[in-house]
Amino acid sequence: MKSITAIVQNDDANKLISALRENGFSSTKLSTTGGFLSSGNTTIISIVEDDKIDEEIDIIKKACKTKKKITAAIPPSTFSAAGGYLPQTIEVTVGGAVIYVTNVERFEKI
Repeated sequence: MKSITAIVQNDDANKLISALRENGFSSTKLSTTGGFLSSGNTTIISIVEDDKIDEEIDIIKKACKTKKKITAAIPPSTFSAAGGYLPQTIEVTVGGAVIYVTNVERFEKI
């Protein structure tokens, strides 16, 4: 038995939970915050049998696609002589999922 922990963008969380449920997987949803762009994330935890790991990961991959986002960046090199920062925008890739699969020695649902 394994525990699958997936950290996904808030935008993808409900779609992922629905897809997991439709395919017979139960999960627990936790609201979390990521360090990059201080964006909201959702952590989804699921316990699965060893032979179902690849099936659940495929569902996560389909539901959580990466996207491009334009955001403001203020690197130190943009400090102007007038005493302020000159705003610049950068394109970053967001979304997708970070997935951890760990062994479960014991699981009880009571």
